[in-house]
Amino acid sequence: MGISVPKRISQAILNSLSAGVVPRIGLEYIAVGRKREIETVLGDMENIGEGAAAFRFILGRYGSGKTFFLQAMRNYALERDYICADADLSPDKRFSGGAGAGRATYRELMGRLATKVRPDGGALEGLLQKWINTVQNEVIRDGYSQGDPAFASRVEWKIFQTISGMEEYAHGFDFAAALAAYFKAFISGEEGGRNAALRWIRGEYATRLEAKRHLPVGEIITDDNWYDYLKLFAAFCARTGYRGFLIFIDEGVNLYKIPNRRSRENNYEKLLSIFNDITQGRAPHLGFYLGGTPPFLEDERRGLASYPALKSRLEESRFVRSGHVDSGSPVIRLSRLSNEEIYLLLERLTEIHAIHHGYEEWLGEEEITAFMELALSSPGATEFITPREIARDFLALLNILKDEPETDYGELIRREDRRVKAASPEEFYAAFEV
Repeated sequence: MGISVPKRISQAILNSLSAGVVPRIGLEYIAVGRKREIETVLGDMENIGEGAAAFRFILGRYGSGKTFFLQAMRNYALERDYICADADLSPDKRFSGGAGAGRATYRELMGRLATKVRPDGGALEGLLQKWINTVQNEVIRDGYSQGDPAFASRVEWKIFQTISGMEEYAHGFDFAAALAAYFKAFISGEEGGRNAALRWIRGEYATRLEAKRHLPVGEIITDDNWYDYLKLFAAFCARTGYRGFLIFIDEGVNLYKIPNRRSRENNYEKLLSIFNDITQGRAPHLGFYLGGTPPFLEDERRGLASYPALKSRLEESRFVRSGHVDSGSPVIRLSRLSNEEIYLLLERLTEIHAIHHGYEEWLGEEEITAFMELALSSPGATEFITPREIARDFLALLNILKDEPETDYGELIRREDRRVKAASPEEFYAAFEV
């Protein structure tokens, strides 16, 4: 076998794909295709690292690999020394709305803050402590020892030098005050002050009065201003040695599903203001990636196309409509994986499954090809079938063969092939309705 996969990673890959969800780890073992789309986002990252900003809509049908693509890009970014955060929109997590829906999205993002050493999230406090320790080491390199009476004041001076310029941003004074409060509490060992600062940065204070009892701030993070604090956090990341801050939000279709027209348009208005701010270069070191299905963009009754200002900004060029790809477009459409790419995915899953369960891999080109012919033999399968469905069915097949070694592979495939051919086209298409 050509690869070595740690047990915890192979377990995560197999469990996730068998359940029809994207694994959070190990994507590099199963990533195939998407070369052009990956190069586009990697180009964004290089620009963001130089102080630019980027906003992209990632569109794909259910099961097409959209979530996989977003997670893979998140992992690429972590490896390249970016801070990342991800969240899924839902009825109670939006861009705008009653009952704190916008702030709930912000809180989800900050709770799932990730770094290269903390890829699973929850990295906020570790990030702040690393920053303080880095500054302390810089002061030591400047010739001060920790026993020196001037050491603490020198560290404090460097800390405030980092955050002082952030006051030029909207709400920058309060953000800087919370960071300063965290630093002072960390140095003095005051756990209550440290926790108060973390709560404020995470958006956990419900009222200004409550926040003022613990911190020297005048504002809190709300539904109206949460995006401003993401901009501030991106600036902070860049000032503390990271290349930037990348945000990955999935399930944009939940905005499309909002039943109340006014509430839906409020969300689109907030989305428009974020899009304008980023694309006009007013959010240095910030990348924003929003995933959704094609109707989320294209539906002129409820989708983004129903909001004229967004429709005009996201409309494709006539050249793209004639079959070309515009890498500068804010919209990245994920096309179906080629048969060669699907074959490569199944080949990798075969190897990982054998490694994880400790048996001698025996499925080869002939067997994998037979499975693909079965999967793609139904009417419309070449257009409608998705990597999620193929991977889930293939892993189920591998599990059957592992648990029932007496099963004849060829007969199993032929039997299922006869069942597929017996289904009507209408039954097949109904299975893939979105």
